[in-house]
Amino acid sequence: QLKLVNPSQYRFEHLVTQMKWRLQEGRGEAVYQIGVEDNGLLVGLSEEEMRASLKTLRRMAEKVGADITVLREREVDYDSDVPRKITEVLVRKVPDNQQFLDLRVAVLGNVDSGKSTLLGVLTQGELDNGRGRARLNLFRHLHEIQSGRTSSISFEILGFNSKGEVVNYSDSRTAEEICESSSKMITFIDLAGHHKYLKTTIFGLTSYCPDFAMLVVSANTGIAGTTREHLGLAMALKVPFFIVISKVDLCSKATVERTVKQLERILKQPGCNKLPLLVNTDDDAVTAAQQFAQSPNITPIFTLSSVSGENLDLLKVFLNILPPLTNSKEQEELMQQLTEFQVDEIYTVPEVGTVVGGTLSSGICREGENLVVGPTDDGKFLRLKVCSIQRNRSACRVLRAGQAATLALGPFDRSLLRKGMVMVSPEMNPTICSVFEAEIVLLFHATTFRKGFQVTVHVGNVRQTAIVEKIHGKDKLRTGEKAVVRFRFIKHPEYLKIGAKLLFREGVTKGIGHVTDL
Repeated sequence: QLKLVNPSQYRFEHLVTQMKWRLQEGRGEAVYQIGVEDNGLLVGLSEEEMRASLKTLRRMAEKVGADITVLREREVDYDSDVPRKITEVLVRKVPDNQQFLDLRVAVLGNVDSGKSTLLGVLTQGELDNGRGRARLNLFRHLHEIQSGRTSSISFEILGFNSKGEVVNYSDSRTAEEICESSSKMITFIDLAGHHKYLKTTIFGLTSYCPDFAMLVVSANTGIAGTTREHLGLAMALKVPFFIVISKVDLCSKATVERTVKQLERILKQPGCNKLPLLVNTDDDAVTAAQQFAQSPNITPIFTLSSVSGENLDLLKVFLNILPPLTNSKEQEELMQQLTEFQVDEIYTVPEVGTVVGGTLSSGICREGENLVVGPTDDGKFLRLKVCSIQRNRSACRVLRAGQAATLALGPFDRSLLRKGMVMVSPEMNPTICSVFEAEIVLLFHATTFRKGFQVTVHVGNVRQTAIVEKIHGKDKLRTGEKAVVRFRFIKHPEYLKIGAKLLFREGVTKGIGHVTDL
């Protein structure tokens, strides 16, 4: 907008309607640039005009029930005696039908690169002591506390209120309170870095469908161990990622620069085709967040320290502005389809019964709804009823497509359930198969890949061993070759969809592809 000084009533109504539409399009978020003409010419406004424009914008936001935060101000070199300014403003309104905007960010990186510590510092609000104190609250098992290595998948939440301030555990809040006072929630999925736990990492990336990935690289070791592999995984699954270089307090400037150069070289390789963008100031962070959402080829790089707290604010600014990937139109289309819930975790809770955790991939799920779950070992589906729903540890009546939650199933027998099952509405006729075909690319293989070979196949939340029954048009495959292959599941049939992304591995063998025929 150029300027919004004392608009007439009619113009004001028009601006408000436009703002509503913008907010709906961006799922409750929009960025306004004031002092810029429609064709993008930077004109700038004088002090008074700017003050009046911001006042109008506040009035507009109040009318829609939104909050505004000034992201940045810039002076424009324009041929005039009065200094002229441009302001960028973030308008955020929580949609009426959901409590908060929800983003899922997977955290990847080599062992000991400081993933859990960084999350501890972001979500607990206090710096680390350099010996890993900040991450103790994230660990789930005793052996993780002893070795300091993550082996399971843990979830951490970071909230931003509508003014863009961080809401976290620092005031000893509970998760429910964070949910209630945030208008935007970022769920971090802390994955394991150690090579031994690679299958857990892959499961986390395929089944929890993260919107973005954060690759953490330690400044003093550079790219080592599983870093390249995690980079490859994020690219194979087409998850847009940004990079954080941690531990910059440990080494000299030259070492940090060397690590940045090393990363830039890898990102510019023909396989990657990414455009690295080093973030040094608040302006960079704002630009990075906007560009990153529009074109997935841009990879922002942050250099920070969890001990001295250097540049942590830049990462927070970036995460606050980061818009969701799917727009509201796509979500509405998904919500009109039949209900389908992926089961990722199964628990037994005293006095509640069996509880399953996972993601609703399409449709809407309400409390008290009757669904069927399966496939069992003989390919049948069993009836069950959803007793209650929880999102981020607070109760929720309705679950919409793309949201993660836990559902309580009451007295349902836990031994009938396993990871990789789906809960669907009874009228859907789910496609079950034990034999499927997929078009695959072999990424890396020691010997030749031929008929009778056994691999572990990951498709979404399904993970099972399968045998290669037939390779169409060839006897064997070598590294880098493409083919259509027929697989057969060893134990039980699974629910698959045509076009689903597929990842398989066995020892050092790795490949990616998609399902073509069931």
